[in-house]
Amino acid sequence: MKTISLPRLGSLFAVLCAVSAAMPSAHADLDKVKQSGVLKVAVYKDMLPFSANNGNGIDVELANALAVKLGVRTSFLPFDAGENLNDDLRNMVWKGHYLGYGPADVMMHVPVDTGLMAANKNVSIFAPYYREQVRLVRDVRKIPNCDSVDCLVGKKVGVEKVSIAAVVLLGEQDGKVRDSVKIYDTAAAALAAMKAGEIDAVLANRSEIESAVRGNADYPLSDLSFARLPRQGWIVGLAVKQSNTELARALQAAANDLSTSGELAKIFAKYGVTPTRP
Repeated sequence: MKTISLPRLGSLFAVLCAVSAAMPSAHADLDKVKQSGVLKVAVYKDMLPFSANNGNGIDVELANALAVKLGVRTSFLPFDAGENLNDDLRNMVWKGHYLGYGPADVMMHVPVDTGLMAANKNVSIFAPYYREQVRLVRDVRKIPNCDSVDCLVGKKVGVEKVSIAAVVLLGEQDGKVRDSVKIYDTAAAALAAMKAGEIDAVLANRSEIESAVRGNADYPLSDLSFARLPRQGWIVGLAVKQSNTELARALQAAANDLSTSGELAKIFAKYGVTPTRP
């Protein structure tokens, strides 16, 4: 039987040690964040009520709370939405923008969607914290009741340009209420116009509506059915680079703690939004 001499064993041991030292630690991603004392967080620009240009918002406060759990502070990387989510994930999570901006350690408000996960193997999407849905809010003095799009015929209905709400409303029933639709730059602008009496209703994300009307009985929400829109809505969570497993585990544990303690619900309540669990 062939044996290995002691000198060779020593050489082999030295090689193994060198390889081990060159390999990143399983905790390297989390260690790096803790050593720097900073969690870099990507948030969408001007996406009320989750992130505002003044540094407020649900996503901003949630990120701050997560950072506290990790024992670090936050540094935000606000960014404009790209042409699609794949671009956003590439620029803000796993690669960085070609202009040198990013990536962050974690990105907020990422749809927890199996198709998106399959298309982005370099990304881990986890920790769902909110279910978003499209809803109609109306001025009850102008539209007393509404259980279908028929109630909108002949009325003025605001939507945000280039939004899910705009797409579904303009195309619903072959454009049945197309002539009723009024386009605004943002959902916030449409909601302000409704409250000012300029239009009769708004179709927008539930979070946008709730943060604007704050439970005012003059502006009730309606759950209308649209042919091209799933009524259950969509779920959002966090995203990190796929290899950053320990950071993902730490953030998931922190998110669980915030949910269990009620702190997450308090953050949503501060902005008038019902914390709908995924």
